[in-house]
Amino acid sequence: MATITFKHTPFGDLALISMRGCENISEKVDYYLKQWRETPDGYSFVVPAVCPRFGTGEGKAVFNHTARGLDAYIICDCFNHGVTYKMYGQTVPMSPDDHYQDLKRVIASLGGKARRITVIMPMLYEGRQHRRSSRESLDCALALQELHSMGVSNIITFDAHDPRVQNAIPLGGFDNVMPTYQMIKALVKNVPDIVIDRDHAMIVSPDEGGMSRCIYFSSVLGLDLGMFYKRRNYSVIVNGRNPIEAHEFLGKDIAGKDLIIVDDMISSGESILDIAAKLKGKGANRIFVFTTFGLFVDGLEKFDEYYEKGLIDKIFTTNLIYSDPELLKREWYCNVDMSKYIAYLIDTLNYDNSISDLLNPVDRIKKLMDKHTAELKNK
Repeated sequence: MATITFKHTPFGDLALISMRGCENISEKVDYYLKQWRETPDGYSFVVPAVCPRFGTGEGKAVFNHTARGLDAYIICDCFNHGVTYKMYGQTVPMSPDDHYQDLKRVIASLGGKARRITVIMPMLYEGRQHRRSSRESLDCALALQELHSMGVSNIITFDAHDPRVQNAIPLGGFDNVMPTYQMIKALVKNVPDIVIDRDHAMIVSPDEGGMSRCIYFSSVLGLDLGMFYKRRNYSVIVNGRNPIEAHEFLGKDIAGKDLIIVDDMISSGESILDIAAKLKGKGANRIFVFTTFGLFVDGLEKFDEYYEKGLIDKIFTTNLIYSDPELLKREWYCNVDMSKYIAYLIDTLNYDNSISDLLNPVDRIKKLMDKHTAELKNK
């Protein structure tokens, strides 16, 4: 039976709307889109939207472009604390709540005239408040429902803390994208001598909640998998959570192996650093950390200390959220650029084509590993 090939035309005029703090990554995405579509000099897919503030901290959004018929892609980093505004004469860093409120203002400023609205929110707003375990709010589910009710057709996020939160909008579009290929590519580029096989490397999950992403890494790379589980003190709450009393390791012997710890985020980094120290104590060789989001809320000094002691070698995080300029200067840090991947997603979706191949990078990873193995043999 012959395969029918449909020639798609753009769903609408492509518009890239950058929220405050997303200017750099939006500029890079725009660069790739202009290259692929061979636009004339001076053209840009980025359309202006501003969110001015009054002296009281109140705000509004102003969209300085026609909205009618647009296929709009709004890029929003809710965790960019490097963006500030004035309130009662004081300089205030924008919180996730501030960013989210501005996102809703921009959607409202489109006035229902856009043909389709897609929100690209790399780190999901309130993603860690995704389930109810006592009498408490379900912030992430409420935010998704709110965006859906405002006319957002699809929400694209990366490495969601728990992608099952999409069940809050069963009739809405939700894509959870993983940066697996980009992380592996960055590793072989920055650590060209690494040997990725069962005898020399191993994947480690820092907790039971992150096992699914680690299973994927171990499967596509053909590596063994180890796991830590967190023993918490459930009788007390410190900084909104039950403190961790100890990390216990489950897995094969790791002596002499390079280890790759995979997680969705580094918040304070307390868990990752504790795990790295324990793995070194068990005879691990080099320790590399893959985390999609590097928040580093308690600063970088502890990471500097562990690097100087040889307890960590490299930490890889993406440029999907704001990175402190001081972080980018650290020898132990590698920034993984995701702008080209986002451009691929936008370019494909604008033509209403399937993004399934983009979401499943197995073939690309295998080609990368074959190339890396060949280069090691030729040295």
